[in-house]
Amino acid sequence: MKKNHFALIVLLGLALWGVFDYQMRNDQIGGENDRDQMINVQEGIKIGNRAPDFELPALEGKKVKLSDFKGKKVLLNFWATWCPPCRMEMPHMERFYEDFREKDVVVIAVNVSTTEKSVDDVPKFVKQFELSFPVVLDEKGDVSETYQVIAYPTSYIIDSQGVIRHKFQGAINYDMMNQSFSNLK
Repeated sequence: MKKNHFALIVLLGLALWGVFDYQMRNDQIGGENDRDQMINVQEGIKIGNRAPDFELPALEGKKVKLSDFKGKKVLLNFWATWCPPCRMEMPHMERFYEDFREKDVVVIAVNVSTTEKSVDDVPKFVKQFELSFPVVLDEKGDVSETYQVIAYPTSYIIDSQGVIRHKFQGAINYDMMNQSFSNLK
């Protein structure tokens, strides 16, 4: 009878360990399981979707693609120079970028140029706020349409696998950015 109890306890322990191990492997980000799981992640703009890729010109003229930053955590921000909340959050974004860019974090500021009086206002804005992160121009509004931007600013927090983890409509501050990125892999 004792042998049966011992065998039952051993089997139960192995079963529990197997469930625990399986769960731990599925919770990890960056492992081989994620590569397999990413195949099943649908592209879209909802939390849990793979962020749609795009290519836009930067102020300096070179092209910037979202997919160029795979492996990095991305704060994707849609903004305009005339937008007061955008003006309020830019110093927070610059500080956040400066503090975390060495930790595989990038800020991409997408200026929705179709809403600007003049595209010449954008470099003036960047200079005024001393922005050092990539600023790209959505000159036709295609990317802001894809991301269904209806309010300025709108920010998407994207993990290193290209999956949207948070979305904010309205200005965000340094603490909100820090909190949003603190648990990302």
